[in-house]
Formats: sequence, C-alpha cells, structure tokens
Amino acid sequence: MDLDSSTAATGFPLPPFTLAPLPHLSDYLPSLPSLPNPIDCIPFYHQSAGFYIASSDIILRHIIFDLSSSAPPSPLIAYHRAGPRRTVRFDPAAVRAAIVTCGGLCPGLNTVIRELVVGLWEIYGVRQVFGVPSGYRGFYSADPVPLDPKMVDSWHKRGGTALTTSRGGFDLGKIVDAIERHGFNQVYCIGGDGTMRGAVKLFEEIRRRKLYVSLVGIPKTVDNDIGIIDRSFGFQTAVEMAQHAINAAHVEAESAVNGIGLVKLMGRSTGHIALHATLSSRDVDCCLIPENDFYLEGKGGLLEFLDQRLKKNGHAVLVVAEGAGQDMIPRTEAQKEKDESGNPVFLDVGAWLKAELKGWWEREHPEELFTVKYIDPTYMIRAVPANATDNLYCTLLAHSAIHGVMAGYTGFVSGPINGIYGYIPLEEVAAAKNLVDIKDHKWAWVRSVTNQPDFVRIRD
Repeated sequence: MDLDSSTAATGFPLPPFTLAPLPHLSDYLPSLPSLPNPIDCIPFYHQSAGFYIASSDIILRHIIFDLSSSAPPSPLIAYHRAGPRRTVRFDPAAVRAAIVTCGGLCPGLNTVIRELVVGLWEIYGVRQVFGVPSGYRGFYSADPVPLDPKMVDSWHKRGGTALTTSRGGFDLGKIVDAIERHGFNQVYCIGGDGTMRGAVKLFEEIRRRKLYVSLVGIPKTVDNDIGIIDRSFGFQTAVEMAQHAINAAHVEAESAVNGIGLVKLMGRSTGHIALHATLSSRDVDCCLIPENDFYLEGKGGLLEFLDQRLKKNGHAVLVVAEGAGQDMIPRTEAQKEKDESGNPVFLDVGAWLKAELKGWWEREHPEELFTVKYIDPTYMIRAVPANATDNLYCTLLAHSAIHGVMAGYTGFVSGPINGIYGYIPLEEVAAAKNLVDIKDHKWAWVRSVTNQPDFVRIRD
C-alpha cells in the first residue's frame, strides 16, 4: 500500500511512505465473523475516543530527516500500530491458544508466558491456553500443558522457561498436523531469529492449508540482533548482569601485578551487549565486537595497546563479544560444523585470547609477572529473571501480540518501533539484522571512553 502526503489527512505534508502489508485471516477466509471486542464489557477499561486502534494508525520506521537536503526523500516504510481493535475475529469461548518457547534461554521468557496467559484470561476471557514443552519439537512429541493464571502467577520471578525449550526439531508437516490435531487456533512463538524463520514457514503452511489459525512471533534474544524493533527483551537485563562480571574482572586486574581481566559476553553476530556494558561500566580498556575486526601483532594492534596500558596503569580490562575474532582462531574440520538451529558453532574466543596473551607476555617480558583472569558469565546472565524494565517490556509485548491475534491478524511480530508498539510482517523480521554501526556516534563514544585503537592496519 503506497500513500503520499496528498492522501494523508494530517494538515501538514508528510514524505511519501509505503505501508507494510499486515496479513489477516480474512485474506483467505473471507467469511470470518466480526464480533464486538470483549473489552467493551470489562469495567477496568474506560474506552475513550482514541482507545481502539484504527487501521489508519501507523508508525514510521525512520523518523530522522535532513531538512537542508534538496533531494526528494525516498519512500519511507510504515507499520500498523499495535493495540486493541474495535472488533475481533475470535469468539473467546472457542479459542485454543498454544504458547511455545524455542532456542536458548533469555531473561523474561517466563514473564512473556505469564502475561500471555493472564492477558488472554483477564482481558479477553479465553479459558483454553496451553504451553508446548520442548520447543518446536514439542508440538508433535509431547502433550500440551494446560495453563491458567494461578499456575503462572509467580513465573515472572523465575529465570529460564517453565515450558522447557530446545534447539532444532523443526518438522513443518508434523508441527502443522499437530496444531490441527490439538485444535489450536492461536499460536504464540517466542524465540530468536531462527525461531522467527521457522514461524515464517509455519505461517505460510497454515495459509496454504487455509486453516483458521493465527500465528504471531514474539522476538527474543539477549544479543539484541533482531532488526526493525528497538530492542529485544532480555537485553537490558543482560547488560545489567554483565556489569557484575566486568566489576569482578576489574578487581582481579587491579589486585595483580600486570593484571588483565578478560570478560567474554554474549554476541554471536553483534556486539550490542559488549558495547552497552562497556559504556555503562567505564572500567573497560578495550571492547572487541564482531562488527569491528581487530588484530593482535604489529603497530596499532591489540597487544601493543595492552602493553601501553599496562605500563601506564598497571592493569587492563578487556571485554570481547563471543562472535569477535572467529576468523582468527585456528579451526579443525570437525569445528566447522553447525548446531541444531543451523548456526555456526563458535569457538571460545576468550580462551583463545587468554592463551595468546600469555604467549605474548612470555615472549616479550619473560622475567616479569603477568596475570590473566578470564570470566565467562554467559549462562549466569541468560538464566536470571528479567529486571524491572524488561518485565514491563515483556508485558507490553505479550499484550500487543494478544490484541493483534484476537483482531485476526497473523504472520506478524509485535514490537516497539521508535518507542511505539507496532505489527511487523514475520518475513521482514526474520530477514532483518540489527548490527552495530561502527560509523555511528555510539561506537565513537566507546572508543573515546576506552581510547582503544580503531584496528585499521598501519602500513609502514
């Protein structure tokens, strides 16, 4: 859908924009009933004039413009705004909702599950909500678990996922057959980029079979590598918890002669956790992320920088994202495999760096004391309960998803775009990546805090 300023009744000109199509069950089931929203009967809500979201309510993906530019702006992307609609396409008494968590652990998983259950029960009066154990494979290999508000009441205080999870096990035919067999007509898929790619295939197969099933993805990854949305849940908790590891590394480094505290943080393809933890800590001397290549030896290299920092301060703290430097670590053929989710198996960059640092010091300073303390807090960080900010975020994500599904939308992801919650087509989210822009002001801020080199090789 293409709109321009002439069709937008705003009173002021808007740049041309394209409204991303939002799939709806009526696209292939035109005779679906349209029912009044049950929220009308709930005394806790006071429906003002703007309470219900209309199809004309949109969010622009890009909101920064250069007014000095004489060139016409290229068409912008817009998305439908999330929230309750005036009418729904499901009778709450006939809803059978399924909730599944896939992939690795992340702070906030149990909060999302809890809020989906409570939201369906208390807002829409749904009484048949089920948890699917063991990830995608649980659809066809395990019995669904009935969920109710009393059962999930304290789940938001727990880490991990009460439903259990797994990687892999995605069998498209078996999963959709199981959805039909169990009579599920709403499916909530919570997971990272691999889960979202699987959800795209599920949505397409459900649409091909013309099933009365609405499917939504709720993006989860501590790495914050899912694109389009502002951030994924669990990220802020991860940054907060990373501070404990950095503080410990700093104490260890300061307490030793020529001490280095080395901390490996999560971030397979992106360095958001390492970046934000570095900025939050201010005790970090060097931050290594996948988006910015580095090298060890020679002018402008990591070893030269650390040598200078040790001579100046007597200690240093080094933070590295798990995906950094992977092309520098020697691999055997067996180590080129992929995991059950299809991701490349990453080698331990922290252990490799520790060995390289020790070897360097023995070569260059054989008679001097030197200590490297390596801390890997990965499983401590991702297994903790969500903090207050992520708990609130998880609640808003869950409720946004419920409103969209009850309205009949399907094949979408709920998430904040420039601070406003919207509905994004699954295909877009599954394909998008949120990488650290090393030309951005934030990365320059990191370098100004650490004074680390840019690792651009200096030619003699």
